[in-house]
Amino acid sequence: MTKPAHDRATGPAILQVLPALGSGGVERGTVEVAGAIVKAGGRAFVISTGGPLVHDLERAGAVHVIMPVASKNPFVMWRNAARLARFIIDNGISLVHARSRAPAWSCLWACRRMHVPLVTTVHAAYKAEGNLKRAYNSVMTKGARVIAISQFIAHYIQENYAVDPDIIRIIPRGVDLAKFNPDSVSAERMVGLSRKWELPDDRQIIFMPSRLTRIKGHEVLLKALAKLKRRDFCCVMVGGGDTRSAYLREIQQLVEKLGLAGKIYIVDHCSDMPAAYQMSSVVVMPSLVPEGFGRNPVEAQAMGRPVIATGIGGCAETVIGGETGWLVPPDDADALADALTEVLALDAAGREKLAGAAMAHVRENYSIDRMLDATLAVYEELIR
Repeated sequence: MTKPAHDRATGPAILQVLPALGSGGVERGTVEVAGAIVKAGGRAFVISTGGPLVHDLERAGAVHVIMPVASKNPFVMWRNAARLARFIIDNGISLVHARSRAPAWSCLWACRRMHVPLVTTVHAAYKAEGNLKRAYNSVMTKGARVIAISQFIAHYIQENYAVDPDIIRIIPRGVDLAKFNPDSVSAERMVGLSRKWELPDDRQIIFMPSRLTRIKGHEVLLKALAKLKRRDFCCVMVGGGDTRSAYLREIQQLVEKLGLAGKIYIVDHCSDMPAAYQMSSVVVMPSLVPEGFGRNPVEAQAMGRPVIATGIGGCAETVIGGETGWLVPPDDADALADALTEVLALDAAGREKLAGAAMAHVRENYSIDRMLDATLAVYEELIR
């Protein structure tokens, strides 16, 4: 009887630990890295509390184990450290990669006990309100190697924690260029999505793919839209969330107040993001706070779509203002309205030039293969 590929693997065993396998960028990156480990001949393990991406993880050839690593209870975290130490022994783990703070503490204690190298990834500029929270956050800088997902995050680490810069590795997130490719999106997919959302046929589509929370800047975008002289547009905000949300009601009231009724479509979820980008005239990310990386602007550029983002955090790196998109100050409706006016007035030649620059920029700097190769290189560096 033929053994499963995972059992036949002769390479190192790598364990990634995160709270849960939801549908966010961190979780997708975990699955992608696990698949790359298996493809390289290693054994990939992931410990979490579970989630919808477990199926994708197991399809990639990795092993998932449920453990209460999302808990911030100190006693549970300490017990998790013992569980992880036993798991490291039982499975011959060569390296542990922690991707979130609570499980990172358990991983740190287990790795020190078992003399196994720890890698951490800092995904955001964590808020530090008081010494206790600052100490809690510091675990993400205690790996033998600390991965920063952008230059912005690398600067944040060095400005806030006593970390040797030689152990920091800047590895931006990667985009699947086979999936986010304008040539791979059929007209039928775009028509189907447009019908599902009941969008008008004769409007330019302004697309905002952000969860419905105040820091993402929905109100700024609405105020900017109200300032536009042209009215041949509709705006789709994906990430509507809970229909009982107080913030959703605020947004709906602001839509009425600004005279934008009939132009704003708030939808909960999009299962075909490439088609959503492709049918858009412009993709807007008006976040009020710095994003650690900001995957959406990169995906949109990979699709050759014009992007407007606030020029802070990771977006200031991934979007080249005036070349692959527009960068505007945060919470500035006037500047955002000016950028929207310029984008919506682009002719075919202007759009084609921008699309070429944006797609080349992403291919060169933000492909998933580049991210995976760099991550495996960090593992190899420590294991060797």
